[in-house]
Amino acid sequence: MKLAAMIATVLTLFAAPAFAANVGFEEVRITNGDEPPLTVGIWYPTDAPATQHPLGYFTQTVAPGAPIAGRDLPLVVMSHGGGGWYDGHYDTALALAHAGFVAAAVSHAGDTFDDQSKVLQLWRRPAQLRRLVDYMLGEWPSHERLDAGRVGAFGFSNGGFTVLVAAGGVPDLAAIAPYCEAHPDHNLCQVLTHAGVDLHLGQGIPADAWVHDARIKAVVVAAPAFGFSFGRAGLSGVRVPVQLWRAAQDHRQPDPYYDEAVRADLPRAPEYHVVENAGHFDFLPPCSARMSQTMPEVCASLPGFDRAAFHERFNADVVRFFQARLDSSRSAETDTP
Repeated sequence: MKLAAMIATVLTLFAAPAFAANVGFEEVRITNGDEPPLTVGIWYPTDAPATQHPLGYFTQTVAPGAPIAGRDLPLVVMSHGGGGWYDGHYDTALALAHAGFVAAAVSHAGDTFDDQSKVLQLWRRPAQLRRLVDYMLGEWPSHERLDAGRVGAFGFSNGGFTVLVAAGGVPDLAAIAPYCEAHPDHNLCQVLTHAGVDLHLGQGIPADAWVHDARIKAVVVAAPAFGFSFGRAGLSGVRVPVQLWRAAQDHRQPDPYYDEAVRADLPRAPEYHVVENAGHFDFLPPCSARMSQTMPEVCASLPGFDRAAFHERFNADVVRFFQARLDSSRSAETDTP
């Protein structure tokens, strides 16, 4: 390592607020061109006292609107699954903020719990994620506390698809129709058929409809939707480090058409985790009692699977990956003559 890179690493260690006592939180709305504003949740390190506050179906211990602690902070933007909301991975966001990251999650307009009018206009999602990065690095009141050279992205299901595109992937949605003709019993195909969606909707979508973001230096992808739609050529542009997660009992996205398809076609081998006895929704946080009553299909795990214990390990691995990969990307840039 060159001297400049060593100095940068030392400065990073002193700048990172690993000592920050708590997590600050705010919900903001950001402009999105001619469309209505996007709703975003932001978690960040703070030394202010934290108390319990409701967040949708969940409760989180945060300091709303508190001052941010630290400088040169890495940023992780987050993309939820289909029909979700920005709070869908709040526990992972909290873990990142406790570790000295700023985590910002967008509610994808047109693919949320209260509006799925544009759920299969998948090209909208990466554009919204890029808009979030623009906001965080240039408009957020604390943007000067961020390190623009250390930006990561996290995504689950439709969000996993989203961050693969943001990292350089180009899917072919025309692959959906032949996939469903071959596998009409698969969950995706049944859902689309029941909704009366034209399975040929992907034909004619130009490659430049898929928005990439070179500022993203590493991605965590859990149970990516439409994994079969990329292929080797479609993932050839994904050159950043990838941490990829598969639930071994994911019957909504059956192996090998989703996670395994992505793993096999990435140009660089990802850090790959297969979670035994886990189902698709086990990547979502443990449910509250009220959520379990309202959405039992999302909250039920297989017998013997401890979702709370899994999330402790999962969040720790996500934090470790981003710490290692975003710091290494910074060192590589510093090493460049």
